Amino acid sequence: MVRSQKKQSWMAFILLLALMTVFATGCRVRQTEEGEMPDVDVSAEGGNMPEYDVDAADVDVTTEKKEITVPDVDINMPGEDKADDAGEEENKPPQP
Repeated sequence: MVRSQKKQSWMAFILLLALMTVFATGCRVRQTEEGEMPDVDVSAEGGNMPEYDVDAADVDVTTEKKEITVPDVDINMPGEDKADDAGEEENKPPQP
């Protein structure tokens, strides 16, 4: 049974390859007229960039290390066992 499936796969591949060859070679294209780029005349005068007088503020940037405590967040997804949550209730923060 496996052997006949491989044979059918190869036959389908060969048929597909033959069809692609017919489509690729079944069309003939001939050039009937030469192409030509358009004539373009470009003339430009020198430009001028605008000038700006900017008084920027003096900014001092500093960094300092700080330690921030972040609350522990437990997420219970639907379908999880409630037995797993029984031991975790002691670690949960009080709810307001």
